[in-house]
Amino acid sequence: MTALSRPGSPPDHLLRRGFLLEGITLGWNVVGIVVLAVAAVAARSVALAGFGLDSLIEIGASTVVIWELRGTGEERQRRALRLIGAAFLLLAVYLAVQSSLVLATGFHPRHSALGAAWTAITALVMFALARGKAVTGRELGNPVLQTEGRVTLVDGLLATAVLAGLLLNALAGLWWADPLAGYVLLGYGVREARAAFREG
Repeated sequence: MTALSRPGSPPDHLLRRGFLLEGITLGWNVVGIVVLAVAAVAARSVALAGFGLDSLIEIGASTVVIWELRGTGEERQRRALRLIGAAFLLLAVYLAVQSSLVLATGFHPRHSALGAAWTAITALVMFALARGKAVTGRELGNPVLQTEGRVTLVDGLLATAVLAGLLLNALAGLWWADPLAGYVLLGYGVREARAAFREG
């Protein structure tokens, strides 16, 4: 008997929607790793390379949610929330290291039209997915899906910050804009990690 057919389980259409949202997130980020690798090498961009790492974290978080949606029980949910909290901490560490490294070295990346286009589209997609996960998680009464939706929101915010940094560097030579935005997102990531660990 599957998770979709157990007596007393949440409505099938909500579970299917949750699986669909996570499947889209996984697929998008797998493709994103390849695109970002190409763009980062061409532009010698630390920000784009770091954003590829963020995509790996998002893949991990989505995998946790898919695992949790296939089972039941409070212990399973608590474990899933702790894993997502760990993903937020990894994201915070990445932001701290990347932003500090760029500022300390004064690294000036080249312009990247591919990187700018991909991060712009990714921001829109992640914001839409985050909204869908928040609504579906609330309707399911599933804190794991809701928490992972905040990981997706951070991914969209980070894409926006990277895009802003790329554009400010290309148009005005303000190479330091991206790492400064990273510090803002760092605080958000730490806050959400603490919330996930409290709920778990």
